[in-house]
Amino acid sequence: MTYSKRETERKYEAPSADDTAWLPDFTRVDGIASVVGEGPDELDAVYYDTDDLRLIGASASLRRRAGGGDAGWHLKLPMPGDSRQEVQAPLSDTVPVTLRDLALSRTRGGDLKPVVRIRSTRRTRHLIGPAGTVVAELSLDRVRAESLLAKSTRAAHTAWTEMEVELAEEADPSLLDVVDKALRENGIDRARSPSKLARALEETGAARPAQERAENVVPGSAAEEVLRYVDAQVHRLVDLDPAVRRGLPDSVHRMHVTCRRLRSTLRTHRAVLARGVTDPVREELKWLGGELGAERDHEVLMGHFDARIRAWPSELVLGPVGARLQVWNVCRSSEARQRTLDALHSPRYLALLNTLTTLTKQPPLRRKATGEPEQVQVQAVLKEYDRLAGRVAHALDLPPGTERDTALLQGRKAAKKTRYATEPARATLGKPAKRLGKRVKAVQKVLGEHQDSVVARDVLRDLALAAHAAGEPAFTWGLLYGEEKAVAERCERELPTVWADASKPGLREALVD
Repeated sequence: MTYSKRETERKYEAPSADDTAWLPDFTRVDGIASVVGEGPDELDAVYYDTDDLRLIGASASLRRRAGGGDAGWHLKLPMPGDSRQEVQAPLSDTVPVTLRDLALSRTRGGDLKPVVRIRSTRRTRHLIGPAGTVVAELSLDRVRAESLLAKSTRAAHTAWTEMEVELAEEADPSLLDVVDKALRENGIDRARSPSKLARALEETGAARPAQERAENVVPGSAAEEVLRYVDAQVHRLVDLDPAVRRGLPDSVHRMHVTCRRLRSTLRTHRAVLARGVTDPVREELKWLGGELGAERDHEVLMGHFDARIRAWPSELVLGPVGARLQVWNVCRSSEARQRTLDALHSPRYLALLNTLTTLTKQPPLRRKATGEPEQVQVQAVLKEYDRLAGRVAHALDLPPGTERDTALLQGRKAAKKTRYATEPARATLGKPAKRLGKRVKAVQKVLGEHQDSVVARDVLRDLALAAHAAGEPAFTWGLLYGEEKAVAERCERELPTVWADASKPGLREALVD
């Protein structure tokens, strides 16, 4: 059993943990009515990581802490700004399987072992708001750290004093800025290290986390622009992994899209990154996207059907439509969910994460990698755009039917690739790339609605046949099928207008200029 919370805090240098005359009077700070002191508490934490410190290299940490009010295992994952996601599990002798899995995208299967022991004597002050509730917690810590790594090159022990100000979960985030101002006015500076663990590793001379950036990339080159985008997407994939494992809303969709972005970028920039290396990576990303896609596609269909039926008057819903839909949902969603989890636990997935890490640190650069970013990006975007133009023209020439549906699906895929090609180009090409991406996204949206209708009609036909075989009315399923067919026809009517907007004179030329 685990518990999750959002932790928002700032760390400061503290002159002393005993003589606190240096602290400001917080009751003079807006939003704080009183201060209540507690403690001291003795905290004993052992931090776990891989030999090459993959967790801390990815701004995460895992510890087993005894003492205090929240003894147990704590996995901290990065979030924007001063926040982190903290997942807690009960105290045990070994790393809980749940937390090990949530850390897997960062450890990439590496063995977790003790790296640092940190003991703290903590004195706590609760900052109380006007309503009488705790709005923040101020902790003064006398810290003693011990390296558990044999490779430490300095003293194995170090000590310091620091202060943390942690915001209560429901408190106004702006309170941290107000408290920060009061502390700075009293000469109290922010801590030089982001965490106790980082400071302990630094002061004991432990091995540094693995180098994150490639060293063979020329600054200002096309390769630098492309790899910056690829690196961001790899980090996004890693960050989304714990959310997908926990089943958080929209996480599967975002991870699925990240796989597509990576695949598309590696394909579009074959002139920069050697395809002998990137093509196998693209195949593995295609596999992962396919495993995630089953759950995402089911989520979309279920939400779509459920919303339509709920919006109809009761006289149009004949038979146990809702019950049959729920049975279908439970069966398919369970299968799709298990498929996702099986993929994330597979050796194949770990191998992909390792390959992506190697790709960003040791990129297989080609001759054009050292070229001007503008020229390389323009060629990449236009190549995808021209492919999209050909596929849309081909689809529009076909009569309505299965062949046209297939051609429109290929057009949708080309629209995605074109839009994804504009994304890493925006830093270099600016507004023309952004404008083209926006217009192509509109084309993708229309083609996406069309494809969703094609898939939905196949499912609805199966549901109608099952209802008929069970002696249930198939009327409502037929109505749903008809509505989906009308959606497809509307999309086919809209496509020429939307495409004309995306292919109007000047858009293509603006990229070249």
